[in-house]
Amino acid sequence: MHDLGVGLRYLLRGQRWVTRHGKQFGFGLIPGLITLVLYAAALTALALWGTDFTAWATPFADDWSSPWLGLFRGFLTAVLFALALLLSVVTFTAVTLLLGQPFYENLSEKVDRDVSPDGTAPESGLPLWRELLISARDSLRIVARALVWGVLLFALGFIPFVGQTVVPVIGFFVTGFFLTEELTGVALQRRGAVLRDRLTLLRSRKMLIWGFGTPLAVAFLVPFVAVFLMPGAVAGATLMARDLMGEETREEEDEGEDEGEQAGRVSR
Repeated sequence: MHDLGVGLRYLLRGQRWVTRHGKQFGFGLIPGLITLVLYAAALTALALWGTDFTAWATPFADDWSSPWLGLFRGFLTAVLFALALLLSVVTFTAVTLLLGQPFYENLSEKVDRDVSPDGTAPESGLPLWRELLISARDSLRIVARALVWGVLLFALGFIPFVGQTVVPVIGFFVTGFFLTEELTGVALQRRGAVLRDRLTLLRSRKMLIWGFGTPLAVAFLVPFVAVFLMPGAVAGATLMARDLMGEETREEEDEGEDEGEQAGRVSR
């Protein structure tokens, strides 16, 4: 249970790191804003034309009498929109990280250098196009796994009482795990860890992962909040990746020195 608190602390430390490095925070917002606009447009289109789509997809119900036709297609439209919302939450991080790979790669490296005792950061040595290809491939695999869980949990949601109490809680933990995998993947990929090894590593510290990812999954239900949390989430995931890999990290009080104090020491 101790790891739950440690995971949450990494999330908060990441947010604190980006607030102390405003330039990195500003650049880190750009991919999230782009993704938010794209997702908002897609969900708006679905809200406007979802009923027309379900009517087109269910021609066999055209001759049904009222009120069954309206109830049936209304239910299908609601299910379609709910699945779209679930898909948007699950894929938001993957799409944002893919669009913002150069931004978040740079941010993650700066976090590594800032907290590393020797001021260095691991480098993959791969060209950008190769990193983008690997990131896209791994993201598709993670999204596919998440969708399997999403469909299963959605089906279990129809079970009376359990579906309205236990299943949503499990859903947040599952979503938190996959969010954390995506976020730590930025730092772990630079360390040469392939997807299978990353998943094994995360499963070995599930409490730590849930402590970091589950609160983030709850916050990410509000897309606009997700945009502002993304830079700090990447920073916190980098700090946690160092822990998972057993790397030494400078203590919090050393990290807490503001840039003015550091500049003052340099000038002296």
